[in-house]
Amino acid sequence: MKRKGCSIIFINDDHQVLLFLRDNIPTIPFPNMWDVPGGHVEPDETPERCIVREMQEEMELELKEFSLFSVMEFPDRIEYTFWKKSNLDIEQITLHEGQCLKWFDRNEIEKMELAMGFNEILDAFFSEAPFIDDTTIR
Repeated sequence: MKRKGCSIIFINDDHQVLLFLRDNIPTIPFPNMWDVPGGHVEPDETPERCIVREMQEEMELELKEFSLFSVMEFPDRIEYTFWKKSNLDIEQITLHEGQCLKWFDRNEIEKMELAMGFNEILDAFFSEAPFIDDTTIR
């Protein structure tokens, strides 16, 4: 049975997505690459509970009111990706994993290779645009 991962796409009012730069340690997967925040689902843990725990551990965030965007199967895992509109002030976040945080727009992300296959997920996210409500002109 494949392991489960969970991640969260934070999107701000400028339609930028928050990514973190993974640690530059050669022994970890995808060192020194940009990635979507998240982690591994523990045994007997739901993906929803996992993302709340991961954000508390990695960024000291109390995550509430988020939505499931997708469940995607990759060769190494099943990824549960959530999303939340948020204008987090990254200067005020205490990052416990990774080198730094940065906001990126769709054009920037399309020119990057992200860790863990997240290009595919973010492409779908921007294409489906769940962050734009029905009253906004697309």
